[in-house]
Amino acid sequence: MSISQRRGSFAAVALATALVVVVANAPAASATAKSAIEVSGGLTQPVFSYQDAIREHVRVQSPVDSDGDGKKDLVRVDIIRPKESGSGLKVPVIMHQSPYYDQPGVGFELDHKKYDADGNLTKFPLFYDNYFVPRGYAFVSVDMAGTRLSDGCPTSGGPSDVLGGKAVIDWLNGRATAYDAKGAAVKASWTTGRTGMIGHSYEGSLAIGVAGTGVRGLETIVPLAGPSSWYGMWRANGTLTDFKGGQEWLAELVDEDPDEKCGAVHQRMSEGSDDATGNYNAYWHELDYRTGPVSKVRNVRASVFSVVGMQDRNVMADQFSTWWAGLPRTVQRKVWVTQYGHLDPFWARREVWVNTLHQWFDHELMGIANDIMRQPRADVQLGPDRWITQADWPAPTRTRTLRPQQDGSLAGAPSKGSGSYLDTKQTEIAMAGDPATSNPNRLAFLTPPLNNALRLSGTPSVSLRLKLDKPTANLGVMLVDYGTDTRIHGVDPNKGQGLKLIDGEDCVGQSTADDDGCYQRAADNTVTSGFQVVTRGIMDAQNHRSLSHPTPLMPGKAYQITWKMLPQDYEFKAGHRLGLVLTGTNADLGEPALGDAETGTGTKVTVDLAGTSVSLPLVTGTPRGK
Repeated sequence: MSISQRRGSFAAVALATALVVVVANAPAASATAKSAIEVSGGLTQPVFSYQDAIREHVRVQSPVDSDGDGKKDLVRVDIIRPKESGSGLKVPVIMHQSPYYDQPGVGFELDHKKYDADGNLTKFPLFYDNYFVPRGYAFVSVDMAGTRLSDGCPTSGGPSDVLGGKAVIDWLNGRATAYDAKGAAVKASWTTGRTGMIGHSYEGSLAIGVAGTGVRGLETIVPLAGPSSWYGMWRANGTLTDFKGGQEWLAELVDEDPDEKCGAVHQRMSEGSDDATGNYNAYWHELDYRTGPVSKVRNVRASVFSVVGMQDRNVMADQFSTWWAGLPRTVQRKVWVTQYGHLDPFWARREVWVNTLHQWFDHELMGIANDIMRQPRADVQLGPDRWITQADWPAPTRTRTLRPQQDGSLAGAPSKGSGSYLDTKQTEIAMAGDPATSNPNRLAFLTPPLNNALRLSGTPSVSLRLKLDKPTANLGVMLVDYGTDTRIHGVDPNKGQGLKLIDGEDCVGQSTADDDGCYQRAADNTVTSGFQVVTRGIMDAQNHRSLSHPTPLMPGKAYQITWKMLPQDYEFKAGHRLGLVLTGTNADLGEPALGDAETGTGTKVTVDLAGTSVSLPLVTGTPRGK
């Protein structure tokens, strides 16, 4: 922009196929010729030469012909693996499937691939190859169907995107066909077949999608800010949360081929998206990895290590929380919950992230008995340089319901009276600022200053008793923290998603002349502000009963409309005030499907305070610092 259920024979298989040697308390061995993976202190050691690693490429046959040329798509797979895997050592795979290798580039620094005269990579984007290949892993870099050197057309989360990745997992496990540069069939005889997928944003979504096919051999996924429903990427309860034409725009962005090659695919995407209404339909259902026909959360058998930015306006946090809640209970899992925007944690907490990821892959793909699963499941960021750990996410909570009062306060007791505002398009700063000042485009209600800190963890909900003077409106609600504080500037995507680059760099793993594995350092980007929008919720009023079948409201008739806001994990400090702001079209979340794109619907919304409330999941107990 959680773990495989087959634990019983896991260690024995890993020992037999990977030839693991455990070296207790030994220093890391030099990268000389070795025939065994070495483990010390519960972690694989860098005993293999990155310089001498085998670099090759194949094209895996997908089950899909996405460009309609009469031939199944061939998906380009670039491979780097220890030299010793060519003479008997079998290694697990870390797989990165991406649509971004052409445009705009991969990762925060927008890396691109480099090739030698034989078409093999001399530079693999990101650090995974530099770090993990010397430790006994293969790294597999997959050009998503329709991008870079793969056949087909990108479909912005469609079946061909997912099934191309699944085909690579199948090939690694002997169930699909691949061809070398000369067109000869080739087998992945060098791998155990045990594969972990990792990726950020679209890439993370591909990992989620492939896991939801239930493909065997995919043992773990690490989705970083990845969507689990492409409808939810561009929509929220019937409203558009980004610009119109997003699906087609994204497909064209990542595809360097002439436009006419995939013109028919783009036309189907444009028609299926139905930007005119914002409704959920069969097109969007096919791109839903929770309950869709291609990928279902209930079919996930891989373990999950997920990362979510609670201030991410690109892939909003319910993309994580809804999918996370739907995972089978047998799926083992871990999560980092941050206050950043749309970020890969490699840039936010680098040393801790790399060490934790190392433990995770060693446990999940090598079968090494380290303590990663005995650690608390969730790492939660509550502010700049403030992290806590807890047994799971969300934390144990009790629900507290607050109700707006006629005098502008927010309290537990029901109130009488009403208020009204116009649905106009405004920024969140305009909607939340100066809450004591009368504003015809919003209603604002505040608690008294808090005697004690309150921590919200989970998904709030809001219920409005209202009347409209038109058949629909874009309803908006925000939960706001009022009080001067220094906060992560994750709210503003133009401010580095919560980070800023600083002097110095880190070299992660081994290097070559073309691929140094070195990256600039970053630190929290903070801002001192008088308030922050903590979470939000939006709704096209006519979709309050169904996202697929809108029901226009009868002007002047009272309706009770209840929906979930975006999830959050946030601490309101003592002395601060908690605010509830009721408003209309949210300019920070994109253009509305309804009404004028510049102004909103102009509908007058009259709210009955007695029937209006917000329910908050508040944490019980004391958090554990980290």
